[in-house]
Amino acid sequence: MSTLLAAAVIILIASTVHAVTGFGYALVATPLLALAVDPHTAVVSTTMSALAMTITIAVRQRQHAEWKVAMIAMAGIVLGLPIGLWVYGVTSERLLTALIGIGVLGCTLMVWRRVKVPGSVPVLVGVGLVSGALSTSTGTNGPPMVAAFQGMGYEPAKFRATLSAVFAGTSVFSLIGFAVAGQVNTQSLWIGLVGLPVVQLGWFAGNAIFSRIDPERFRKVVLAALLVSAAVTLASALNG
Repeated sequence: MSTLLAAAVIILIASTVHAVTGFGYALVATPLLALAVDPHTAVVSTTMSALAMTITIAVRQRQHAEWKVAMIAMAGIVLGLPIGLWVYGVTSERLLTALIGIGVLGCTLMVWRRVKVPGSVPVLVGVGLVSGALSTSTGTNGPPMVAAFQGMGYEPAKFRATLSAVFAGTSVFSLIGFAVAGQVNTQSLWIGLVGLPVVQLGWFAGNAIFSRIDPERFRKVVLAALLVSAAVTLASALNG
């Protein structure tokens, strides 16, 4: 019960951050869940609970989404998923914890520096491939797609809606991959199920916070916290 309570708190924090900033759910949830349970369970649990968050945003803001762009990105993501599943399946818990920490650190720096990449079809497919591989290996698939959409100059509503559409599709295909590979255990199912209503609370909390604070200042605080989270995760792997 204490593990589920800790997971619920982590998911609430992660979903609130995502609602305010438009990114960061997996970056917050995965490393913290890896410390609360184990890294393999953390990746699957994050993917399951993220599905509720991304579908919520994608459905509510579907009129703003660029669906053609989302489908192109999904083509690359589907190609990358098996690569990530292979990495996930062959790595030890200690190594996977280290990979999660490195992934969070690198991805956080990408978002912090507002890295942009061109939005051409080949680039979108390539970025999707990387994102798909990250999704099923470390659960931190967001920043490559964030960089691509930043490079395309999307205004906030279109950016958020299109990104959520891509993430929703990624979560669905990732979960199918985990299930086929036999990587979904009872604990990840329970955490994922607990996360379904919690992310809705995080969504409402995040929207309430968004209207009261400067989102850019909050973004910087979150990014700093992510760097600390990555450092703690790496330290845990090194001391494991």
